[in-house]
Amino acid sequence: MSETILPKDNAEPVLTTSAPTPDATRPQRTSGRGNGLAILALLFGAAGIAVAGWGVLQLRTLQSSHLQQHSQMEDIVAQTQALSQSEQQMSARLAQLPGASELEDRRRLVTQLQGDQQRLSQRLETVLGASRKDWRLAEAEHLLRLASLRLSALQDINSAQALVQGADEILREQDDPGAFAAREQLAKSLAALRSIDQPDRTGLFLQLAALRDQVAQLTELAPEYVDKGESLFGLTTGKEQDNYWTQWWNDLSHYVRIDFSADKSVRPLLAGQSLSQVRLALSLALEQAQWAALNGEPKVYSQALVEAKNVLQGSFNPDNPQSKGLNERLDELAKQPVAVMTPDLTQSLSSVQAYLNRRHAPAEDLVRKSGQPDQTHQETSP
Repeated sequence: MSETILPKDNAEPVLTTSAPTPDATRPQRTSGRGNGLAILALLFGAAGIAVAGWGVLQLRTLQSSHLQQHSQMEDIVAQTQALSQSEQQMSARLAQLPGASELEDRRRLVTQLQGDQQRLSQRLETVLGASRKDWRLAEAEHLLRLASLRLSALQDINSAQALVQGADEILREQDDPGAFAAREQLAKSLAALRSIDQPDRTGLFLQLAALRDQVAQLTELAPEYVDKGESLFGLTTGKEQDNYWTQWWNDLSHYVRIDFSADKSVRPLLAGQSLSQVRLALSLALEQAQWAALNGEPKVYSQALVEAKNVLQGSFNPDNPQSKGLNERLDELAKQPVAVMTPDLTQSLSSVQAYLNRRHAPAEDLVRKSGQPDQTHQETSP
């Protein structure tokens, strides 16, 4: 610590420096050293805290990894137990399996069973094939019977031709030379059927029905007075003042008829109930002709048309355009055929039946010679 001493008598100041004492400098050194130690301690403390936090973090990481490893170990143990159980089950199944000799015996039995099954299927196909052929031949015989019935009952040429054609197709499918005679008879029957024209019975029926509708239109049976402005003796001129004479001539024309042709026969006028009866008789005659046309009865057809013409000519005016046209249509329909001469299919049916008998004869002879029942029949029968 320095002090300034002022001398007396205006002397110059003299600076004097005093040396510090040991006691004065010791506290300064002690305080600086303490601050450094504190800082160093803080650094060591922070480092320790960081090391401790890092250690805690590592410890938690190790714990979590330990837990994962523990769960994995438990899963591995469970899988090991399941594998051991599966191994035990497989061992038990393997213990139940037959031996090599037994497997060989079973394989031989399976092979033998497959061979027997193949032979049985072949025999079954053979039996079924023969049965199908028999069924088809029986169908051909049935078709011929049906064709003969259609010809005799309905004279249906087209249906009979289709049925005979079907029977011939069945025999052709057999590809058997023994069916030559039967097919020859079927060809003759087909040629005979194709040479015959089928009568149009449906067309005749419809045409006669149209004529029956025209019968109701035959109303103008006799000439009536029609005032045309000129009349006998000039009594009427078509004017309003002549209405009395016009009405008188109109009424008189219904009761009096003057015919200047004396050579013609005089017919009574039809009206009311008589007209209805004549129409009914004509309609019934046409209806009978319709039935005969559908059923192929030529005698009944001709007789019905003749009766219709007699009713028309005897009761209606032949000069009437309607009755005249109806009479002409009846003449045209009388020329139409309603029946034809159908061929006989008996020979064709007999030839097919003979072929069927020859086809079954070898099998029956074989059974008779062997003295054993038909094995095929026994196998196919339930």
